[in-house]
Order: sequence, then structure tokens, then C-alpha cells
Amino acid sequence: MAKAAALLGVALAVGVAAGTARARGAETDPVRRSLVVQAVERASPAVVNVSTEEVVERRGSPFPFPQDPFFEEFFREFADPRPRRFTRTSLGSGVIVAADGTIVTNVHVVVRATRIHVTLADEREFDAKLVGADADSDIAVLRVATGEPLPFIALGTSDDLMIGESVIAIGNPFGLSHTVTTGVVSAVGRSLHEEDRTYTDFIQTDASINPGNSGGPLLNVKGELIGINTAIYGKAQGIGFAIPVDRVRRVMHDLVSYGEVRRPWVGLVVQDLTPQLARHFGTRKGVVVAEVEPDSPASRAGLARGDAITRVDGHDVHSRDEFEQRIQDHTEGQSIRLTRRREDGEDEVAVVAATFPAARADELAWKLLGVGVVEGRDGLEVKRVRPGSPAARIGVARGDRVLGLGGTAVHSVGEFRRKMIELRAARSALLSVGRGPYEYNVNVPLDRSA
Repeated sequence: MAKAAALLGVALAVGVAAGTARARGAETDPVRRSLVVQAVERASPAVVNVSTEEVVERRGSPFPFPQDPFFEEFFREFADPRPRRFTRTSLGSGVIVAADGTIVTNVHVVVRATRIHVTLADEREFDAKLVGADADSDIAVLRVATGEPLPFIALGTSDDLMIGESVIAIGNPFGLSHTVTTGVVSAVGRSLHEEDRTYTDFIQTDASINPGNSGGPLLNVKGELIGINTAIYGKAQGIGFAIPVDRVRRVMHDLVSYGEVRRPWVGLVVQDLTPQLARHFGTRKGVVVAEVEPDSPASRAGLARGDAITRVDGHDVHSRDEFEQRIQDHTEGQSIRLTRRREDGEDEVAVVAATFPAARADELAWKLLGVGVVEGRDGLEVKRVRPGSPAARIGVARGDRVLGLGGTAVHSVGEFRRKMIELRAARSALLSVGRGPYEYNVNVPLDRSA
């Protein structure tokens, strides 16, 4: 028996040694240790798990079916009027992009969170601070304080992506930490329509991206960050989408520097091509200029109502949403090349992006929404309402309180003006109005005809 045990020990030792040798051999095998393996090794330490907690209040019910709308309505009078609190959790991914602990993830990963918790690759855990978030781009910036430099992933570029080039996704799908999937760039410039929001200019890949991957990195074979993965498109099967890193870089810069994304202004209001307009211009791509704002960069560049814009910086545009996203990818002072089509042919027009003049925000609110506001004793108060305006049509009256705009609370004229400027290109805006003890939230179509 002792001899057998000794032989078993020798066999195990030999097996372990052989396994170690094989592992060392795999590490040095140039065929097996491919560019993908090397990229994963470099990037993985900078990929984090992001978990959030949201405290939710809901009125109690004595019945076992509180989510059934029929019973909830029928037994409303029997429900406990005292709200009950419970915590809802969610899970996603993130990527460290600077040694100081700056992390990029998706807005939908951290939205409404009362606590954001980050787990590093070495299993250290930290609470994260939300630096800023931009729902339009679905980009949020977090920061963790560790007291020491952290591994990070270098930002590459998404401007020169090639269809068919290899890409790598790392994330936390379904809670499976640091899962690696690979694929190729299937397409670029994809637009997605999800509920009432349109997302444009996505990278499409066949690398698996599932719930929990959201906010994680999409890498090229050099290990550079080329996109932030997102799982917002519920119908996707076998395909995934990522936000291009060039947009991530611009949004992150604004959120870190200003706490918000500063939207460039060119002074164009455009509309989609109708079949009649497409026949008139001889093209099915592009948008038509419906309005040129006075004393704007577009007016100074010579653009006029009725012009068709077919490209932005050499990229084809097919819709108003795509055009506006291409414009939003610029910053103040940058020159934007617009390809203009008229009956006599095409030419290129250079427009320099600017910041919308804050002094014109009141004029914008009067034109698009139909209200003038002042600061009163109870907050922001409606001073005047334009007859026939969107505000007038929903019943807003002088003396009402403006509590929020675009889903954001507003407490001063300055906040109202900044939000109005931010929403100037929107088709509609959520308006929160107070009258007496009541609050009304109405999605108001903005008026482009005034």
C-alpha cells in the first residue's frame, strides 16, 4: 500500500510538472499565442464588473398579485397606503480608460442607481462615483478612488475600421465574469430604432454581446478600444452593436470637463427626403434643409432652405437622425464638410460648428414651446403663453409652475435655458407643469412652423 501511494505521488508530481511545462509551452507557442490572445491578456485587467442598486418605493398590497393591473385597480382602496421600499439590482460591464480610475460604461447600466459598485479583475471592490451621463449617446463616466494607478485600455480610433477585421468583446454576460468572445466587424454606420429612441452610427459585429456585456470594451487585435458594447437592441440574435470610440472620446471629454455634453450648433433644421423630393434631387440619400437659422454658421456658409445635404465629412446620410448624429460628433470650432446638392449639381460647403448663443434661449422657448418663464416665489413660473403654441394646446396657462423639461428638473431660468438649448433639435420634449397641488407630465411636440 505504501509503495502504491508513493507511486501515485510520483505520478501526480510528474503530471503537475508536465502540465506546467505544457502551459509554459503554450505561452511561448507563436502559433497558439495569437494576436487575439495577446490583446485579451493586455486588456482584461482593465475590464470591470459594474453592479448597481436602486431603491424603489411602491405602495403595499395585501394581495399576492400586485403586478396585475386588473387586480391593482379593482382592489386599490384595500391597498396599504404606506409605501414599501425594496432594492432592485442590475449588472453590466465597464472599462477603465485612465490610470486615475476613470471608467466608461453605458447609461442604461447605471440609470436611476442609488449605489454603483465596481469589481476589478483582481476581485477588489469599490463604490464608484458617477461623473456624468449622456442618455442620447448612452455613455456614462464613473470614477473609483483606489489610491494607486490602475491598468487601463488605450483608446484607438473607429474612423478607419475595415469590414471583416477581427474584433474582441470582453464583458460580464449573465453574470459570467470576464467572458471573451470574438468576431469580425460586420458593418459600420448602423442605425437602430428602439422604442421611442433612435441610435445611429453603431459598429455591428458578430461577436456575441448579451445582457451584462453592456458597457464593456470592443477591441481590435492590437488591444485598443474601438467601441463600447451595448445590448440595447433586444431583437438582436447572433449580432451585437458597439458605440464607436471616436464618439465615446468626445462625450467623455465633455462629461469630465463640463459635467454635460455640449452640443455643436450649425443652425440647420432638416427633414427626411420624401419620395417626391428624392425624384426632384435625383437621389434617395440625404436630407433637405427646411430652415436656416439667422446669423448662424450655416447661414454664413451660404446654405439655404431647399438644399439637399447628402454627405457629412464624406459619410452618406440617409435620415434626419443620422445627419444630426454626424453633426453632434463634432465640437465647437471644428469645420464640418457638407456635400450640398442643388438642381445644378453638387458642391462642398464648410461650416464651422459653434455654441448656441445663450441669449437666444428665450426666443427658442417661445418659438418651439410657446412659453416665457420667470423666477417666482414658488420656483419657475409661466409668464406668458403664445396662442396656438404646443404649450397652449395642452392647456398651459399663465401662473403655472414649470417643474421639469426633457425629464430633468429645472429650478431657475438658467437651468430652463440650458435645457431648452439642449432640446432645440428634438421633435418633442417632456414638460412637467405644476398647478396648485397637482403635477402634470406631458410629452409636447415642438413647433417648427413659427
